[in-house]
Amino acid sequence: MSATAAPTSIVKAASEGERRWFAGGGVHTWKVRAEESNGAFLMFEDRMVQGKVTPLHIHPETDETLVVLEGEILAHLDGTEQRVSAGGLVLATRGLPHAFMVTSPFARLLCVQTPGNIESFYWDASDPIADDVDTGEVDFDRIAASGQRNGGIVLVGPPPFAH
Repeated sequence: MSATAAPTSIVKAASEGERRWFAGGGVHTWKVRAEESNGAFLMFEDRMVQGKVTPLHIHPETDETLVVLEGEILAHLDGTEQRVSAGGLVLATRGLPHAFMVTSPFARLLCVQTPGNIESFYWDASDPIADDVDTGEVDFDRIAASGQRNGGIVLVGPPPFAH
């Protein structure tokens, strides 16, 4: 008979969670690690400044949900673009080419990855920081290399947005 982990309750204040500078741009505050959800999902808050953009990419085995808490993004989903502001949601199902760009001076997203199978990608492509100061350098090569080492993401093109 094998033992399974018992479900765990998690309560975190707005300011709680490990903070990491993500090489794709922005500060992640980790709210639920994959291990804490028995692998069901992972969740982090992403704070970004205007102009932050992602390359066109897919998550082959993960659904990505983005809830816009503050600000506005332009979401590119499989060739279609739509503005999403506070209170809005974007769901990029596994394998769907997508990207986004922050169009407001500041944006804050709640990101949920289901299942929680790509945490090692994010961890390898980020560095711990002490506060919410966006001090890192955007490095899409680091993102691609982490995806190759850890899986979870495949870059399929440059950012699809006209500046």
